[in-house]
Amino acid sequence: MNRRLPLATCAGLLWVAQVLAGSAAWAQAAHPAAHEETAFDVMNLMADHGLHDLDDESWNLYGQFTYISSWKLPLSARYTNPNVFSLSPDAERSFTGSFTLFFGLRLWRGAELYAVPEVISEQPLSGLHGIGGAIQNFELQKQGSTTPRLYRSRTMLRQTVALGGAPLAKESDPLQLGKTVTSRRLVITLGNFSILDVFDRNGVTGDPRQTFLNMAFMTHASWDFPSDARGYSWGGTAELYWDDWALRVGRITPPQHPNELAIDFHIWRTYGDQLELEHDHVIGEAPGAVRLLVYRNRVNTGSFDDAVSAFEQDSSRNAAGCEDAGLYNYFGKDDAKVASTTAPDLCWVRRPHTKVGVGIDLEQTLTAGFGAFFRGMYSDGRTEVDAYNPADRSISTGVVGRGIRWRRPFDLVGAAFGMSWISAAHARYLALGGVDGFIGDGALRQAPEGIAEIFYSFNFARAIWLSADFQHLWNPAFNADRGPVEIVGTRVHAEF
Repeated sequence: MNRRLPLATCAGLLWVAQVLAGSAAWAQAAHPAAHEETAFDVMNLMADHGLHDLDDESWNLYGQFTYISSWKLPLSARYTNPNVFSLSPDAERSFTGSFTLFFGLRLWRGAELYAVPEVISEQPLSGLHGIGGAIQNFELQKQGSTTPRLYRSRTMLRQTVALGGAPLAKESDPLQLGKTVTSRRLVITLGNFSILDVFDRNGVTGDPRQTFLNMAFMTHASWDFPSDARGYSWGGTAELYWDDWALRVGRITPPQHPNELAIDFHIWRTYGDQLELEHDHVIGEAPGAVRLLVYRNRVNTGSFDDAVSAFEQDSSRNAAGCEDAGLYNYFGKDDAKVASTTAPDLCWVRRPHTKVGVGIDLEQTLTAGFGAFFRGMYSDGRTEVDAYNPADRSISTGVVGRGIRWRRPFDLVGAAFGMSWISAAHARYLALGGVDGFIGDGALRQAPEGIAEIFYSFNFARAIWLSADFQHLWNPAFNADRGPVEIVGTRVHAEF
């Protein structure tokens, strides 16, 4: 069934959102917004007249628009970091929006080129500080702005090599030309892309613009996959599909400094390696999948134990001295932040470190239109976050369903729960006043950070969805002395 909008209609939606948001409009996304049952209006029209073959495409063009607004209620806090690395105890509003075009082109047999420009704008809660593994809006970037910015999110080449097996139809979608492939094939991807384009593609939560808003449910909260501050990387992946099995490997680029936009292209010296094994199954008539993911980063980061030891041995090796020495640290990013002379800092001990983690991802259809998911990951927790969230261990689970039973087949509803933890070394460093990425309350009474979220997405006027969302977060930044936090959110999403 056709559920996407003409391009001109979505351009009008952009103008309306900009008026409603004042100086804001559009924010980042790290994933394609694909709705599996739908097809592009113009392409369907062209197909009806024999001008475009949706089953064997030589090109396609898709787009999406998403605007998310969140309101954080006042929260209880025994203290707040004067260096502004805590979540503010006051009421706040945050927004993001994104406008994205997905262009695909067949080059030669099995080869496809994809180019994806985006326009973004955002305003995070508390400058994106004070939440660990449960950031309330997955679209938030680490170096975003309220001023809309155009940038390239992806430019990648994909080569598919048939190895035999049964024919499988691939429907036309963003980042996917309509075509027929074999159940046994090799797929190689090279260029600039999101690692989530290839790995941990859970079918229940696979499109965050249609489901949960919280980042804890987009992928493993403790998977520190290398990327720039927008969530994209350079590198290559290889995927071997063999009927019900799939094996994926990849090497991608890290940032030059933790959580920064600039990329380190010395991919044989600093890198992130990923390996995933997937098995698809059917229980009765209900499909599901199991994925085992292992990652290994070799990046320039600081060890928590080393930072504490350096500070204890020489008190001048603190956050304030780090800024004076011209070394990279978080305190130097904003003149309003006063670096502490009594806290350790990771900048003194950054060197090549290896960080590893292993996770499992389950998805299972329950009944018609409803599916459940579970994710769990354990990372070693010895070194700082390089590019994602500062969680060291995480779990998440939930259910997503379509409104088939109440005759609203394009509506979506979901509920989910997640928890994340940090290691003992990580907690000790934060308790002494250290900062890791975008958390650091100046003190810490260690506790797991938790999130519960419910949402309902109402399919309004063809290919537009209006969503209501509620999140309850406790122990923000792994600190039992702060919170709980309650966040109400809305979302407007259109596909075209």
